[in-house]
Amino acid sequence: MINFKSIKSICCIGAGYVGGPTMAVIADKCPNIIVHVVDINQERIDSWNNLDLSKLPVFEPGLADVISRVRNKNLFFSTKVAEFISKSELVFISVNTPTKKYGIGAGKASDISSLEECTRQVAKNASGHTIVVEKSTIPVKTAAAVKAILETSQNDNDLNKTFSVLSNPEFLAEGTAIKDLENPDRILIGGDDDDAINLLKDIYLNWVDKNKIITTNLWSSELSKLASNAFLAQRISSINSFSALCEETGANIDELKRAVGSDKRIGEYFLNAGPGFGGSCFQKDILNLTYLSEHFGLPEVAEYWEQVININNWQQYRIYKTVLNKLFGTLSNKKISIFGFAFKADTNDTRESPAIKICKYLLDESASIVIHDPRVNESNIDIDLNDYIKLKYSKWEVSSDYELAAKDSDGIIILTEWDIYKKIDWFKIEGLMRKPAWVFDTRKIIDPYVIKQTSLNFWQIGYGIN
Repeated sequence: MINFKSIKSICCIGAGYVGGPTMAVIADKCPNIIVHVVDINQERIDSWNNLDLSKLPVFEPGLADVISRVRNKNLFFSTKVAEFISKSELVFISVNTPTKKYGIGAGKASDISSLEECTRQVAKNASGHTIVVEKSTIPVKTAAAVKAILETSQNDNDLNKTFSVLSNPEFLAEGTAIKDLENPDRILIGGDDDDAINLLKDIYLNWVDKNKIITTNLWSSELSKLASNAFLAQRISSINSFSALCEETGANIDELKRAVGSDKRIGEYFLNAGPGFGGSCFQKDILNLTYLSEHFGLPEVAEYWEQVININNWQQYRIYKTVLNKLFGTLSNKKISIFGFAFKADTNDTRESPAIKICKYLLDESASIVIHDPRVNESNIDIDLNDYIKLKYSKWEVSSDYELAAKDSDGIIILTEWDIYKKIDWFKIEGLMRKPAWVFDTRKIIDPYVIKQTSLNFWQIGYGIN
């Protein structure tokens, strides 16, 4: 039974893209609550504790400012997982749940082994009553497994050890995470313990309007996260399918977006054509949704959502084929400059970035590629392209300067909408490239009028017949 009236101590297991920023904002908005973020990765914890805020493991606009206000005051980062579980009334589980690479469901189902292990640590080390909150993106009915593990602990020697399980999925967009946390569209809390729900709700009420806090049962909350990401990804795949039609018919994707987005029933959000969606959630969650649909005997539902992934993959292949065709059908002995490797601007996250697949297609064609990104470090790119490191024909490098990256290149592909690329002096770039040279704008961030004043050939996604 819950024997406390407010939460005074929080532990978050997982110091990644979700756990770190979320707990930082909670600590900032709730100065009376002590927040410990724990992780077994010593290097990651050291980065969170680095005095140089530019070296935080997560880049998010505004994050460094929040960290500077609360770190070592009421926000702490540590590897002492067991200790701070035992000292906390509420434990968030915010660990990665990647797509399974083995066994039944491989390639689609979520691997919840890390979440299960965290739950076992909570079961072992908690004391008194503990509210356990699922923060990770998980399959529907995961809470049943969490409850089963925790209930086993309740039957052990410590009869005073009890648990409540809640679902509180995150709805963050990387690049705007701090803004999303400080002014969320909604806070979703799922559970069947009203006292626990109210205690978690009280935390958010420190800065979130009560009308934005939605309570549901556990299963609705878990499914809502998958559904939200599926709908958003669907919009991206939809507009990207129309970008191909625009290019073939002479239509303009921006004009299409304006016409369609002005319909209040549809709206303008997530209607930007590009190289496809990336990040840690969209593809993973849709694959999980297709697996769940198949598991519950709904093949038509699975097929419907799987097509969203297919269009996304096809868009990246289509961009590669466009580059290949414009450069006379061969990339051998040609240099291609990649501008942007993160899956979107204002983040250093490269998980499922469209750039990875496009670069691999180019390497398969024996292209020599040079990659520039203002926030992604070379070691991350090494990991993402590691399949190709050992291949003799694979020629790629990373440049810290986009002008150096463009020197002697046959083509430039803009894959991330960084502001720095919007300010490029194309007359200067023109003089650096090998002629005939091409610029491929997959993000629609270049003014066609400006670049067409140069001798550069230009292709822009979704723009008429180029």
